[in-house]
Amino acid sequence: MKKLMTAAALMALIGAPAFAAGDAEAGKAKSAVCAACHGAEGISAMDIYPNLAGQKAAYTVKQLKAFRDGERNDPVMAPMAKPLSDQDIEDLAAYYAGL
Repeated sequence: MKKLMTAAALMALIGAPAFAAGDAEAGKAKSAVCAACHGAEGISAMDIYPNLAGQKAAYTVKQLKAFRDGERNDPVMAPMAKPLSDQDIEDLAAYYAGL
């Protein structure tokens, strides 16, 4: 019986819709500094900077945390991500995912 209940709970979690943890409006307000390289609407004018508009939130969160925490090293992005809190990152990811 315990295995059945565990399986049912797991299936419920798998089937549940995923909701972004961030606040897109807050992310929009925080995105001004990102616009210099990634464009005002998340579309970069330069090939060396990726577009962020429409990027999946979970991917953006993972990458920003990797830059912030030193798991990914880039001389431009590391110092930009360093001061971001987890909430800042979630908010930015929600904003860009919605564009």
